[in-house]
Amino acid sequence: MFDGPEPIYVQIAEHLRRQVLDGTLAPGDQVMSTTQFATTYRINPATTAKAFNLLVDEGVLYKQRGLGMYVAEGARERLRERRQADFFTDRLDTVLDEARTLGIGEDELISYIRKGAGR
Repeated sequence: MFDGPEPIYVQIAEHLRRQVLDGTLAPGDQVMSTTQFATTYRINPATTAKAFNLLVDEGVLYKQRGLGMYVAEGARERLRERRQADFFTDRLDTVLDEARTLGIGEDELISYIRKGAGR
């Protein structure tokens, strides 16, 4: 499952972020313990802990001492806001620069976006 080019802890964090974004994990839901996660996916518990701590630092998860890790209130909204900002700066700006280089005008771009949005 975690066989991409990024470090495994980054892939684990992204997997959990996606679950929060798509609603599989809701605010207040408990996530697997690091040991359970590591056992289930056959990875090092320290790698899992690193991913979980990254998500705690981001405000996606919170620790409840002696009980485990839970999805934080507002985590989905925070992730969505970050992703939208990243989308515009990391992806759309690059596309717009390329469109300018290729001579693709605003009207053509808008037309293409409208067609794609209807799919």
